[in-house]
Amino acid sequence: MTRPRLVLVAALPLLLTACDGGGDPVQQVLLETSSRNQSATVVEGAVSGPEDHSAHDSGAPAATPGAGDVAFAASEAEMHRQMSAASGATVEEAYVAKMIAHHEGAIAMAEVALRESRDPEVRRMAQGVVDAQTREIAEMRAWRPATAD
Repeated sequence: MTRPRLVLVAALPLLLTACDGGGDPVQQVLLETSSRNQSATVVEGAVSGPEDHSAHDSGAPAATPGAGDVAFAASEAEMHRQMSAASGATVEEAYVAKMIAHHEGAIAMAEVALRESRDPEVRRMAQGVVDAQTREIAEMRAWRPATAD
């Protein structure tokens, strides 16, 4: 039995919360969209509620990656490589360096969606990610430790 692939809209609120402290209207739109979509997670042509995790937890081997997975593989791998390489002498410096790499990865994935998706809502969300993450990268690059003169 192959393991069904899930559209990972259920995890989006957690990812967005980790990326931003809140208050950003783009993040709010993404959270609202995710909440709407979470109630109808698509599983290989069938619809299951968010409570249906039986296929995911069954221990069955992973399904062959689909075209969507393949489209994001390079940008995901690069993001993880960049995050692993990012460092800092303090927790604060390491956090900023790793978050810049994380946001650059988010922009790269959003650019894949903009290039390959024809869904207007996905394209709107992806453009929102590009705009918000670009702004946040600039803010993080401008950050200086409180002890700096």
